Amino acid sequence: MRLIKVLRVLVFCVAAAGLALVGVDAAQAPAAGRGAAQAPAAGRGAAPAPAARVHGNLAQVMRGILYPASNVIFSAQSTDPATVKPDGDPSTSPNPLSSSYGGWEAVENAGIALAEAANLLSIPGRVCLNGKPAPSQNADWQKWVEELRAAGTAAYKAGQAKSQDAVLEAADVVSVACSNCHDKYREVPGGVAARCQ
Repeated sequence: MRLIKVLRVLVFCVAAAGLALVGVDAAQAPAAGRGAAQAPAAGRGAAPAPAARVHGNLAQVMRGILYPASNVIFSAQSTDPATVKPDGDPSTSPNPLSSSYGGWEAVENAGIALAEAANLLSIPGRVCLNGKPAPSQNADWQKWVEELRAAGTAAYKAGQAKSQDAVLEAADVVSVACSNCHDKYREVPGGVAARCQ
């Protein structure tokens, strides 16, 4: 009885594999009427990549992603992440260092968040807190976004190395990257109304 069940499963797997190969072969076959000179469609069979969408203004992205991630890195300068005890229920901890993914892993994650946030700062259509377009096309903005990406990568590597010395160096890179952009686009006379000009 057991052998019959095993044989049925085996037959089913062979049949499924055969159908999959037929599907692959059909997908790779040239379309009717298509000449050899035509280039195949890019990513044939794949859905087109969704366009990047903007959901928050620049201040919301800063406050929701960059600020908390930077604070994890800055905190790790003076407190060894390995010594941070998990919260009573780490799965609901608002503190990344004492959460389920705390300690040095939180430093790694914070670095990745900064590096990935560089992409968010480059999406066309992002606006500043005052509703004016973020200057993402400006050469200095693009340069400082790349500095942010490098800062995130440095913090990620510091977390991987579990080295407070490396965190000190990474925190300096983060500070410089943030200050460069803030000095021109955030800390301006006129306050919020004049930001990002």
